[in-house]
Amino acid sequence: MSTLIWIAVALVVIALYLSWTAGRLDRLHSRLDAARAALDAQLLRRASVAQELATAGVLDPAASIVLYQAAHAARQSEEEHREVAESELSQALRAVFQDSAQAEAVREAPGGEDALGELAEAVRRVPMARRFHNDAVRAARALRRHRTVRWFRLAGHAPFPLAFEMDDEPPAALGRVPGAEEAER
Repeated sequence: MSTLIWIAVALVVIALYLSWTAGRLDRLHSRLDAARAALDAQLLRRASVAQELATAGVLDPAASIVLYQAAHAARQSEEEHREVAESELSQALRAVFQDSAQAEAVREAPGGEDALGELAEAVRRVPMARRFHNDAVRAARALRRHRTVRWFRLAGHAPFPLAFEMDDEPPAALGRVPGAEEAER
């Protein structure tokens, strides 16, 4: 009789552990979904602000065309091509704002200071959102690699989480925008 009690206790402990692990994995997947939504929002904001700036008429025509096309491509890209399109927008931003002369021209235009500050803030937030997303991916992957999770299929049918890899280096001229430093504080 005592053997049956010990077996029942062991089964209850195993069931509690599996339930706790499944709950932890579910919370990690929820965190991953929230981080992905935040990343998508920041990428959309960056592309929208870049597109607005490109159509505002404060940039020279060549820079406007390059920035508009890259921002439009980033906003309209399919999910499997999103990383490339967002990297191309980063490269376009660096090309347009490679020196501070373009930033100064925008700043001198009416409303340019606010537009440049908003762009600098959007550009600054993308790497942070991507870092949070990739950290959530790393944590979910680490738990999903455990034998217990694989053997008991605790992840269910959730897709294996993938990191979002892109070029998100900000343009040097946008790093020196006065509104960007005030927004960080």
